Amino acid sequence: MANPTRRLLRKPAGVPRSGDILRFRCNLCDAPNAVPFEALGREVPSCSGCGSTVRFRAIGRLLARELVGHDQALCRMRPDRSIRGIGLTDSGSYASLLAQRFDYVNTFYDADPRLDITDVPDDLAHRFRFVVASDVFEHVPAPAARAFAGARRLLDRNGFLLLTVPFSLETQTVEHYPDLHAFRIEGAGDSAVLHNVTRDGRAQRFERLVFHGGSGATLEMRRFCRMGLECELRQAGFSRIRFADEAFADFGIAWPEPFGVPVVARP
Repeated sequence: MANPTRRLLRKPAGVPRSGDILRFRCNLCDAPNAVPFEALGREVPSCSGCGSTVRFRAIGRLLARELVGHDQALCRMRPDRSIRGIGLTDSGSYASLLAQRFDYVNTFYDADPRLDITDVPDDLAHRFRFVVASDVFEHVPAPAARAFAGARRLLDRNGFLLLTVPFSLETQTVEHYPDLHAFRIEGAGDSAVLHNVTRDGRAQRFERLVFHGGSGATLEMRRFCRMGLECELRQAGFSRIRFADEAFADFGIAWPEPFGVPVVARP
């Protein structure tokens, strides 16, 4: 028997909270869902159709909103091949939609089509309306400023960066390996060790490495703080910066914690 104390949220007017059942239609695959608020999470699959997370649906929502000026399900948008976009190792849950609707390419650091965001080639400069960097910049070797500058270089004059990274509300970004230069990772899992030789020849050894969703290229290089993230964006030339921490119940978007919400940044 259904719990009568639970409320069904059908409109985005209210902010979801503990005890709610969130009834929504996925903006990526159009599947209907009814999910307890407690089951939502930034990285927890919560759509019965495509398995998307809150982060992925938020990316889809913000992309559509920035492109057309209002909320619209990404899966229902009309194709417009005049809009050029580029992704950095985007999830297939929305990358396939973007490729169907826009002149979009998903790139990778270690596979074709390749792109090193810290070294953007001239033929890609200022060519894109949007850049999606979803949980990528925390894995870029120091200095992270090169990645932010690379994203700015990709955008045309009307473009925007849609960025997600895990971040804290502390006062300072923590760089785990500020002197990384010539490095290798030996072992895997809890026994993995990072060996580094700095530019001035010092040998370094690091244990207790943190990986996100795998090993190797997914090594966590830093833990951003919110203020530090905004500072990096401004120094790279972004002046209009918005932390999109609002709930949008119609698409199953709610942020139980204020950490790692998406950021929209325009030059």
